[in-house]
Amino acid sequence: MPRSEFSTLDPQPPIPDPMSSKVYIAVDMGASSGRHVAGLFDGSRLELAEVHRFENGPAHAAGRMYWDLLGQWAHLRDGLRRAAATYGDRVASVGVDTWGVDFVLLGRGDELLGNPYHYRDARTNGIVDRAFEIVPRDEIFAATGLQFMQFNTLFQLLAMREQNSPLLDVAESLLMMPDAFHWLLTGRRANEFTNATTTQCYDPRRGRWATKLIERFGIPTHIFGDVVQPGTKLGPLAAAVAEETQLSGVDVVLPGTHDTASAVMAVPAASKSGARPDWCYISSGTWSLMGVETPAPVVDDLCRELNFTNEGGVGGTTRLLKNIAGLWLVQECRRIWNQGGRNLGWHDLTLLAAQAPPLMSIINPDDAVFLAPADMAEAIRAFCRRTGQSVPDTEGAVIRCALEGLALKYRQVLGWLEKLVGGRIETIHIVGGGTQNHQLCQMTADACGRRVIAGPIEATAIGNLMMQSVAAGDVASIAEARDVIRRSFSVETYDPTNAAAWDAVYERFLSLQGN
Repeated sequence: MPRSEFSTLDPQPPIPDPMSSKVYIAVDMGASSGRHVAGLFDGSRLELAEVHRFENGPAHAAGRMYWDLLGQWAHLRDGLRRAAATYGDRVASVGVDTWGVDFVLLGRGDELLGNPYHYRDARTNGIVDRAFEIVPRDEIFAATGLQFMQFNTLFQLLAMREQNSPLLDVAESLLMMPDAFHWLLTGRRANEFTNATTTQCYDPRRGRWATKLIERFGIPTHIFGDVVQPGTKLGPLAAAVAEETQLSGVDVVLPGTHDTASAVMAVPAASKSGARPDWCYISSGTWSLMGVETPAPVVDDLCRELNFTNEGGVGGTTRLLKNIAGLWLVQECRRIWNQGGRNLGWHDLTLLAAQAPPLMSIINPDDAVFLAPADMAEAIRAFCRRTGQSVPDTEGAVIRCALEGLALKYRQVLGWLEKLVGGRIETIHIVGGGTQNHQLCQMTADACGRRVIAGPIEATAIGNLMMQSVAAGDVASIAEARDVIRRSFSVETYDPTNAAAWDAVYERFLSLQGN
């Protein structure tokens, strides 16, 4: 059973006084929902309050999958109005984080060139192989140090070029999704570092855009602007935005705008990234991002062979990680079942999975068939059928199969991380919404044979807020920000059990790679 505890630093300071605390606003926009979270900070402890929440997701039109940028912008302004009504002139700053890889194009005079594409749009199907015909895989990795995924920005841009999109001919600027919202807030264009590094257009060793590589794909390089670091004060809200939202004297501050960068900042670890990492993280949500924090990129043959990625972190660090298809599998099963007339909540799925027998059927959650199937549950059953396993015949068995597949994938990635850093990783920190899935947390401890520390839940918003506090000078450093986080939020610890059963099934899991 998990045990709850504060990470360190007892006794706990009192909860911040809502009427005297400084207030930061994190706009944390995910692939399925967004929210505005207020951070009340008294100089010692942080308290969170949700100000606004809204639905987010793809917009389908003319056979394409887009993001509704202007709808998202309306939600963003709504949340800021609510923050002003609640906190008034105590709001000091605001910052936006989102997912990576997707982008907005602006034309001459900052004209918005259509809605941005969704990373799951089918136009990039098969584009990676086409890219390798133009530039060999090894050369792309040497220039970018990034994991190969078909929706990386480079491949999205190549797909546009191959399909003769007129937008590239008139584009003057490329802004990643959070960059676009910061531009709408301030009128200033800037490419924030952590999100720029998700594009496969950035050279992490030279610290600049990989322009020679980009040119070889026939993509215009002038659209890539100046890269700025997390913690940069971009400027005050534009006058029209300030008037509409009733927020005056509020700065826009760049957090780690890639949501995983902000989530990793909120990992309540005490050890520094300069030493060999003895802990790793899993930022658990729709995706699972599993990796370590390192002081410099790792761009070598082993990293390329294992298809790991070097993405920018806060404080000049590198997030050496792998993307894993996370709770997307469970989310999609629930969506399809509820569309069919069921009314299953997350707790219902947990109870059903607990009733199913363990370790009966195993999937590889990163198999391409799980990227965007019409029916996730049927895709899971089909995988088991194709690989000669028993087919999960109940909703609970399907969910258990998905969760156990994720835990086994974490074990595989943990082994790869230990090879990359040259030593044993003792602790796995899980942060984000997936920490609420106690089954998956325990399965991860059992499959990996490592202690799991789960929490905080709201890691992305917390990391966003604490970077704003660092930018304001209210907190001196990233390390001090993590001290505040350990003081402010509880965690749950899971110790491994039943290792022998997981050891036996792990060999079967490895045999499924490539199926």
